[in-house]
Amino acid sequence: MMIPKLKHAGKNFLLLAGPCVIEGEEMAFDIAAKIVEICDRLEIPFVFKGSYRKANRSRIDSFTGIGDEKALGILKAVGEKFDIPTVTDIHSANEAKLAANYVDVLQIPAFLCRQTDLLIAAAETGKVVNIKKGQFLSAESMKFAVDKVRDSGNDHVMLTERGTTFGYQDLVVDYRGIPVMKQNNCPVILDITHSLQQPNQTSGVTGGKPELIETIAKAGMAVGIDGIFIETHPNPAVAKSDGANMLKLDLLEQLLTKLVKLKQVIDQL
Repeated sequence: MMIPKLKHAGKNFLLLAGPCVIEGEEMAFDIAAKIVEICDRLEIPFVFKGSYRKANRSRIDSFTGIGDEKALGILKAVGEKFDIPTVTDIHSANEAKLAANYVDVLQIPAFLCRQTDLLIAAAETGKVVNIKKGQFLSAESMKFAVDKVRDSGNDHVMLTERGTTFGYQDLVVDYRGIPVMKQNNCPVILDITHSLQQPNQTSGVTGGKPELIETIAKAGMAVGIDGIFIETHPNPAVAKSDGANMLKLDLLEQLLTKLVKLKQVIDQL
């Protein structure tokens, strides 16, 4: 699998990181600059993440974005300024071609990972396709999502674990699923922030347990994940989406430094 403009490829785990949603140009550039600096120093291959639109919201008054083409334009500008690849979510088949004009990786949200037309449309763009495992699916069943992309003529596919529904208001990560998904001969990423969501809150706003981000990440590294996905923001308390489970940007370098050291140990075992 080849991600364009990816620096430090093969030297470390892959990092997909950035804000939950693009809130504006200044915040996107500030976050990207900070992460690029850290990743260059630690030699971590980095893909900047930002949703141009949030389609899966509990409440009708939830923030969904600043406008599709405006947000996509910011993502493209970030990629060009820092010479890094970018990734964003798509939610319907007709979004695939639009988003593919601006980003390097198309991400399929967990709730939509079985949507055949969406997977085919993403595959047909020729972009790398990152499929998030549905909270309701087994690791074994993700083989069929991968097959849909590959059977559409695109072998550039990744899978992302983001927890499994546990009751009504919690998620758990079954680390047995990591080696199972790796049997599909594609990179497997661990989403260490969404795995700590607490959905279906009575307020209509998803909760989270960000204090466990390091725990989830370390465990994933120990079982051989190929990369981590993390949403981060300078001030999660005022983030317009998913602030309850995001990592404060100031804490990112410390976490990544620990994970680099842990991977070095794991690689020697």
